[in-house]
Amino acid sequence: MQALIQTELPGFPAPFRGKVRDVYDLGDRLLIVSTDRISAYDHVLSPGIPDKGKVLHQLSAFWFEHLAGVVPNHLLATRLDDLPSDLSGRVELEARRLAGRTALVRKARVVPFECVARGYLAGSGFREYVAGGAVCGIPLPAGLERASRLPEPIFTPATKAESGHDENVSFEVMEASVGPQLASRMREITLELYRRGAAHAARHGLILADTKFELGLDVDGELLLVDEVMTPDSSRYWAADEWRPGEEPASFDKQFVRNWLDASGWDHESPPPVLPEEVVAGTRGRYLEAFRRLTGKDPEL
Repeated sequence: MQALIQTELPGFPAPFRGKVRDVYDLGDRLLIVSTDRISAYDHVLSPGIPDKGKVLHQLSAFWFEHLAGVVPNHLLATRLDDLPSDLSGRVELEARRLAGRTALVRKARVVPFECVARGYLAGSGFREYVAGGAVCGIPLPAGLERASRLPEPIFTPATKAESGHDENVSFEVMEASVGPQLASRMREITLELYRRGAAHAARHGLILADTKFELGLDVDGELLLVDEVMTPDSSRYWAADEWRPGEEPASFDKQFVRNWLDASGWDHESPPPVLPEEVVAGTRGRYLEAFRRLTGKDPEL
């Protein structure tokens, strides 16, 4: 198995390369290719994870459809066969590499805040709680442990950084930036998306501990759900039957890679170590298992 690390499509403009996706600007539309790159601690790691991009793309497509009743999304096509005629011929030579990982979407002006929903205490939220008893300015009960379930899901926005770490901020900071009406609507949408996603995951033996969304505005000012949705890259998925407060449950997400990096002694600043074969295989297996549990089928690989 070989990982797809980057794309160059003949006849298309040079892509913008994010940490994972290659984005081709087509004017009023974007062609987005989910590669097999994997990042952690703001570094793109080597090697890639074979088929990871296909899992991200196809799982996002599943969630976009499942959640369409909550908020519209930016999708125009998720399969090469559904691309309009002005594009289908142009990608024909690259069809083998693009199949199962390519989306055509409407352009949207992305609101510059990550919309994070947390139902459990983990990651940066747990670190904030330990330091001050609150997360993004939201006070939480005393005595919570790592992986504790919160009394109710909370909305904890973060600034979107082009480079470096995103920074958790209070709702008031977001409200001052985008206005009270838009901020309130984004919080409402985020929490409803999380509740529906968590309920679906629970029916399939998984805990959706936390997740982040991106929302954008189309040319008419309508909010759209964009980017990716509740993938193992953007979410924490835990095995429900192994969850215990105070312990880190078995995960089906990128935490497996983070844990290995932490154990390796890497300082998170210098060039990262190369992932060994067993970490690549273990990560791939976890992403595939998350897909199977959530959708009830295998991804198209």
